[in-house]
Amino acid sequence: MASSAGDPLLPGEPPHRRRFLPPSIRLKTSVWSELGGAVGDLGTYIPIVLALSLASHLDLGTTLIFTALYNFASGVLFGIPMPVQPMKSIAAVALSSAHLTVPQIMGAGIAVAAILLFLGATGLMTRLYRVLPLPVVRGVQLSQGLSFAFTAVKYIRYDQDFSRSSSASTSVERPLLGLDGLLLALAALLFILLATGAGDDDDSAINGADGRAATRRRSCGRVPAALIVFALGLVLCFVRDPSIFRGLRFGPAPLGLVKITWEDFKIGFWQAAVPQLPLSVLNSVIAVCKLSSDLFPEQAELSPARVSVSVGLMNLVGCWFGAMPCCHGAGGLAGQYRFGGRSGASVVFLAMGKLALGLVFGNSFVTILGEFPIGILGVMLLFSGVELAMASRDMGSKEESFVMLVCAGVSLTGSSAALGFIAGVVLHLLLRLREVDCGELVGRLRARRYRWLP
Repeated sequence: MASSAGDPLLPGEPPHRRRFLPPSIRLKTSVWSELGGAVGDLGTYIPIVLALSLASHLDLGTTLIFTALYNFASGVLFGIPMPVQPMKSIAAVALSSAHLTVPQIMGAGIAVAAILLFLGATGLMTRLYRVLPLPVVRGVQLSQGLSFAFTAVKYIRYDQDFSRSSSASTSVERPLLGLDGLLLALAALLFILLATGAGDDDDSAINGADGRAATRRRSCGRVPAALIVFALGLVLCFVRDPSIFRGLRFGPAPLGLVKITWEDFKIGFWQAAVPQLPLSVLNSVIAVCKLSSDLFPEQAELSPARVSVSVGLMNLVGCWFGAMPCCHGAGGLAGQYRFGGRSGASVVFLAMGKLALGLVFGNSFVTILGEFPIGILGVMLLFSGVELAMASRDMGSKEESFVMLVCAGVSLTGSSAALGFIAGVVLHLLLRLREVDCGELVGRLRARRYRWLP
C-alpha cells in the first residue's frame, strides 16, 4: 500500500525538513515512479499544442510557461496528479474549417472559464455532481477512454499531419521501419506492457503471487517506463533531423496581452465555447472527481466546486496572455496514474520541466516537437485511454451497464459527450419510471383529489 501523505519528498530526507514540504507534494512511492507519471498525459498534450502552434500560430513558449504554473498549483492544491490538458473542443474547432484566430481562441477560453467559475462559486456544480447517476458518469468516462484509444491506434498505424489537425490521420500507413516506424511504436508498447503490466498498484499486483513472482513484478513496477519511452522520443527528435539545432532560439517568448475584440468574443463563444462547455463540465469536473475517488479512496473526495473554480481561474489569467485554454481531464488523470503518479509531486515535476523548456527555448521548442515520433505518443495515449475506460468496470447490475453502454455508444457515434449524457439521463429516468407502482400512484392522486372536494 502507498505510504501516508506525511512521507518526505525524497527517500531518506531528514525529518526536520519535512515541515518545509506541503503534504500534497510528498511522495507516496518513489521519485522515479512520480517522474514516470509526470509524462503520462503527454500523449494528449503534445499533439494538440503542436497542431495549434503549427496551424493557428499559438505561442508554444507562453503555453508551456502558463501550463507549468497551472500544473504546480494543481499539484499543491489537490495533492494528486491532477492533469492540465488543452480544451479539446476549442482546439478541434480552431483546427477545423473555421480556422479561429488566436484572439478568438482566447475569447472562447475566457467564456468557458467565466461560466465554470460561476458554477463552482455558486455551488451549482456540486449540486449537479450529487444528482448525476453513476452509470451516466461511467458512460462519459468509457466514451472518452475509447475515443483516446481509437485516436492512439490511428497515431500508431498512420502518418499524421499536425499542421492541419491534432488528429489528422492520413491514408498513408506508417512505414514498418524507421525512426518513427511501426516497429518502433510496437517495441515501445511491448516495453511498457512488460514493465507495468495491466497497471495494477504494487500491492494488488502481487497479491496471491509466490515470493519470486512478487519480487519480479515489484522490480518491473519500479521501472519508469513512460519516462524512458518519452526520453527516447526526445533523443530521436535530434537523430531524425539534426538541423533543428540551428532553428533553436534561446530565451523565453516575450509576454504580451492579446487584444480581444467584442467580435472575437462572439465568434469564439458561439463556435468554440458552446461545444466545449458540456465536455468541460462532464469530463473536466464531474468525471475527474469520480475518477479521483476511485483511484485514491484513502483521500477525501475532490470538491467539484474547487475543481470548477480552478479551471475558471487559471484560464481567466492565462488566456489574456495567449496561453492555450486548458482544463483538468479524467483521461489525463488516468494516464498519469497509469504510469506511476500517486501524489501532487508528479505534476510538480512536470511543471518544472515545462517551465525550463518554456524559459530556455520559448516558441522555438516547436521545432523539436515537430520531429517527435508520433507512434510513441500513440502508445502513451493508448494506455491512458484504456486506464480511463477501465474505471467503468464497477457497474454492479445489468441495468447500470445498459445505461452506461448506451451513453458511451451515443457519445462515440455522435461525437458529442453532451448528446451521450442526455441520452444516458433520459434512459436512467425511464428505467426508474418502470419501477413506479402505477396503481398505487393513481390511488394517491384520487385520495388527494377527494380530500380537496367540498
